[in-house]
Amino acid sequence: MPAPVPRQRAIPAAEAGQGPVAAPNESAQESPENRTAAPEAAAPSATATTATAATTPAQLTLLLIENDPGGTPIVPDLLDQAGRPMRIRTARNLTEAERLLTDDVHCILLDLALPAPGRADDGDELAVLRHVLELAPRHAVLALTGADDTERGAEAVRVGAQDYLVRDELDGRLLSRAIRYAVERKRSDSAERRLAEGRLRAQENRRLERGLLPTPLLDGSPLRFAARYRPGRSRALLGGDFYDVVRTPDGTVHAMIGDVCGHGPDEAALGVELRIAWRALTLAGLCGDQLLSTLQQVLEHERPDDEIFATLCTVDIAPDGRRAGLCLAGHPSPLLARPGMPARLLPYDNNGPALGLLPGARWPRMQVELGAEWSLMLYTDGLIEGRVGDTGERLGQDGMVEMIRRRLAEGLSGEELLRTAVNEVRDLNGGELTDDVAVLLLDRTR
Repeated sequence: MPAPVPRQRAIPAAEAGQGPVAAPNESAQESPENRTAAPEAAAPSATATTATAATTPAQLTLLLIENDPGGTPIVPDLLDQAGRPMRIRTARNLTEAERLLTDDVHCILLDLALPAPGRADDGDELAVLRHVLELAPRHAVLALTGADDTERGAEAVRVGAQDYLVRDELDGRLLSRAIRYAVERKRSDSAERRLAEGRLRAQENRRLERGLLPTPLLDGSPLRFAARYRPGRSRALLGGDFYDVVRTPDGTVHAMIGDVCGHGPDEAALGVELRIAWRALTLAGLCGDQLLSTLQQVLEHERPDDEIFATLCTVDIAPDGRRAGLCLAGHPSPLLARPGMPARLLPYDNNGPALGLLPGARWPRMQVELGAEWSLMLYTDGLIEGRVGDTGERLGQDGMVEMIRRRLAEGLSGEELLRTAVNEVRDLNGGELTDDVAVLLLDRTR
């Protein structure tokens, strides 16, 4: 696929006035000399060159595709807005056109009478145009017709050409304006398409947010909830991190956080499926090893590739809020903070494998004591895998624990604690993190 048309200063679609047309000669046709820099003696200084480049649009290049056995040019000499001759390349067929269609071509002038290669005569009068539009989807195209074939020209515009011209009416000013107009119209159409694609991505992102980062179901619970998510570098869409919190009718609060390996829409979609399955299974009464075994079956049936796996951490907090059950499937252990005691990681000696790695795996449920007042933080590995300055070392769990201890000592809690922690990890990394980061916090106070 051809590269995008080089950007340049906007050129009005139509202009009043045109510089004097050069006498007919071969300067308008591109030659090896046209493609090289001007002689060194005539070159401006570096400062002048920089200033000129900032104000002068790139010289327009036209690719003419027209079968003219006699070699008689069908276009007059053309000037761009700066008064320079436009560069013109001529191709007698689409095979030559494909070879000449390089990045610096701005517009294609196509003779609709040309045959389309490799296509049977199926009555499609615009077959050659369709072929060119497939060949050069990002280039402006002007259709060239005869005086008695204007209907086909209008149909060419409907199919995708920017405009059509009648062969017998060509002159320098008309064609120059038509080329500039076609280039700008193509740019405008491309900008509108990118805007529409951006809006579509934003809509997809919102749908993924609802699936990956849902509203917790904590009605009737005294626990406070906070969460933070930050996409990894260069990704507008969410990745494979997901979490959820629900309260079952018996008063137990269940929390979960997970991470599908990889990044992209497939991983995000799988994360949504696992999150929804976890909520449904939890509300149906499953817990611990039974729940994780069922989730592994879901992952094995839904993943696009057998190499895909997911880590998971689940916590079920008793109705009195003083103890909890913990299951780890290849996931970092949560952090527990209590008043008067340093924050620490919960035990992870019985950590089971990530979901999707070992058929028939088991995930033991560990009982942990929380106490009367506490904060429990669940997180994905994006929080601990960032670098620390120029050392190249990762923050790690120990560094993360120390960071949270400092922030708790400063009196931070809830959303402010998570926001500050994620920002500090990013700053320590010296910029955006490579991996997504998801963190959730549950607090119980007297």
